[in-house]
Amino acid sequence: MVTDQDLLFSYAGLLGLATLSVYLGSFGSLPVRTLKDDGSTRSLLEEDDDDDEDIPDRLSSEDAYLFPVFGSVALFSMYTIVKYFGKEWINYLLGIYFSIAGVGSVWKSSISLARFCVGDLQWRKFDKTKLLILKGPWELLSLSFRTPSLFLFPFAIIPSALYTFSTASRKSVILTDILGLSFSHNSLALLKLDSFKTGVILLSGLFIYDIWWVFGTEVMVSVAKNLDIPIKLLFPKSTTFSDINGFTMLGLGDIVIPGAFVALCLRYDYARHLLSAPKGRATGSYGKPYFYAGLLAYISGLVITMTVMHVFKAAQPALLYLSPACILSFFLTAALRGEVKSAWAWSDEPEEAPEITEEATKLVQPEIIVTPAPVEPGEEDAKAPIPIPADVDAGGAKPE
Repeated sequence: MVTDQDLLFSYAGLLGLATLSVYLGSFGSLPVRTLKDDGSTRSLLEEDDDDDEDIPDRLSSEDAYLFPVFGSVALFSMYTIVKYFGKEWINYLLGIYFSIAGVGSVWKSSISLARFCVGDLQWRKFDKTKLLILKGPWELLSLSFRTPSLFLFPFAIIPSALYTFSTASRKSVILTDILGLSFSHNSLALLKLDSFKTGVILLSGLFIYDIWWVFGTEVMVSVAKNLDIPIKLLFPKSTTFSDINGFTMLGLGDIVIPGAFVALCLRYDYARHLLSAPKGRATGSYGKPYFYAGLLAYISGLVITMTVMHVFKAAQPALLYLSPACILSFFLTAALRGEVKSAWAWSDEPEEAPEITEEATKLVQPEIIVTPAPVEPGEEDAKAPIPIPADVDAGGAKPE
């Protein structure tokens, strides 16, 4: 029998996992910068020897408007397949996809963890290997990694392999959470909003989406119960971590979507820090008012969700509470700081390498002076240095 103490313990554990995922994923979404010899910072785009880093496209407001539409189409399609063709086929196909994606996701997350543990400077001292596969002029695969990354790869295979080859009744909650946490961490690093306007549109649209598909139909609950894929976090309803009483569950969408907004708040705090710090002297310590407000709002929204779910003994659409909480936290923080206009107008554009224009390629050709070798005694006087016009190369021929 499940006691209130068991449920409280389970809710706290699930809340901790979700909060940790959002916190780490938010910092993982920051642009990576390293120290120069003079103590100033530089972005990865200024370096030519670093690991290949993804520079994802930002999610624009136009994308945010379509997000609930595409999500509804995908959700209803899965519901139709499960209802008329059975859950076996879709679980089989999605299982193959997530087993492969899980290896890459766990590998990338383990690399991030290893890099954090050893430090960025030490990490760059490891040898770097680059794998490039070409077919004629086409680049089929480009992959670069440091030596420790290669040794981490076999360990990244283990969670996906064990999860894939376990029966549905014996799938470990630990494996599910390892895969789920790695998916959410990498999703937050890749799913980047370009502005707070986009974030508000996205959260508002998915607020309606969640209410409709949870309260208006059986679709969301039916799909969640029938799909056997690691797109959720689980925590046992037992203070002894026994699975006899079942688990509390939180979908990754309730982590990644509001988490992307919280991560945007952190990047805004970081952008403000770069503007206020002396040029090129950004440090790792800076004020994070928007991030802490957003993170607190996320925690509060989840607590309200779990409280309502516990009181009414029914599944709740988490975004019903998370979306308003995150949106209000941004506007309240901006209003208290008198920055509503500037924060709303801010755009998180990816840092790009300087564009090389045609004019920049036209190098200024200096006058070249050719001086003969020293004259030996008895030889004719040395000739004076001969100036060569800028449009004549050293061979004496004018360029085409």
